[in-house]
Order: sequence, then C-alpha cells, then structure tokens
Amino acid sequence: MKHLVVYAHPNPESLNHAILETTVNALKNNGHEVIVRDLYALNFKPVFTPEDTAAMKAGQTPKDIQTEQEFITQADAITFIYPIWWTGLPAILKGYVDRVFSYGYAYAYGEEGIMRMLTGKKGLIINTHGHPKEYYDEIGMTSGLKITSDTGIFEFVGIEPVEHLLFGNIGSLHEESYKGVLKEVEEKIHSLFPQQALIK
Repeated sequence: MKHLVVYAHPNPESLNHAILETTVNALKNNGHEVIVRDLYALNFKPVFTPEDTAAMKAGQTPKDIQTEQEFITQADAITFIYPIWWTGLPAILKGYVDRVFSYGYAYAYGEEGIMRMLTGKKGLIINTHGHPKEYYDEIGMTSGLKITSDTGIFEFVGIEPVEHLLFGNIGSLHEESYKGVLKEVEEKIHSLFPQQALIK
C-alpha cells in the first residue's frame, strides 16, 4: 500500500516526532511505501485566501495545493499525526485541510447530495494531549474529537477511518509510559497494515 503521513508538530524532539518515526518504520518494515509531509518543515501556508478561491474557480489550483492533492490522490491510506491544541487541530493542519481538501477535489455537491471524492482510502489519526485521557473520556471530549476529525473530515470526503489513537497526560508520564505509547503505536500499525506480500 501507498501511505501518506501528514505530520504537524514544530518540535523534532517531541513525542509526536517519535510517534512519526515509529509509524514510518513500522510501515516500511511491513513493505509499505511511505511519504511524509511535515507541515512545519515545509512551512506550509495554512491561510485559505481569496486568491486561492479565485484561482480554483478559474481552474488554476495553486501549485502548493496541487502538490498536496497529488500526494493524497496517490495514497491508499492517509495518517494524521498531531497534538491536540485547544481541543482541536494545530492551525497549520487545520489550514492544510481547509486548502487541500477543497471543493471539487475532495468533495462536491450533486443532485443526490454530497459527493465524497476520496472514497476507497483508509484513514488513521494519532493524537496526544496534556489532559488525562480518563478526564477527556468522562466529559465527552474524546468522542467529540473523534466525531470532528473522523466523521467531520475523513468520512465527509469518503476516507474510511480505521482507528483514532488518543494518548493523554503527555508531559506528566514516566519514561516507561512513553515507551509504552510508542509500543502501542507500533502494534496498532502492524495490526492495521500487516506485512505486504512480496510481488514476484
């Protein structure tokens, strides 16, 4: 399978970056093709401007958007890795969704309603947050985060959510617990995307 990993965290020494490395290594070890789009490293422009809208209406999609859409088109599976900030996506990733998952590319409206134009792809989301997971579970935030991302983004454009991992208490755990997070990520990748058969 061809995997696209969209990563949004500014610190290369963060747990998110370790999760990224773990994810990529597990996929490659299972014989999958992997492309990573590190939005901070790319200095991706998150603001959807009137100029973007005008260009798209004229059939001239801006080059940076077109590049990201090509990666999505080629992918069989898309993974988002990002921290939960203010109970949502980091601005750079929200801007990526705003600009790249655009009308006419990722979705459209027809006579029978919404046309989901990325159908056939699988989606995985991996998040970290500072609050205890039990607290987010109790107040409904965990389910809210899953609805807004799994349903509101992936399912809206036809991507099938296969898993959404949320790790809480980040910043307050012991070293062994962080290793446990990475182990869980690795095991989940192996479970969702097992070894690819060699083509002879």
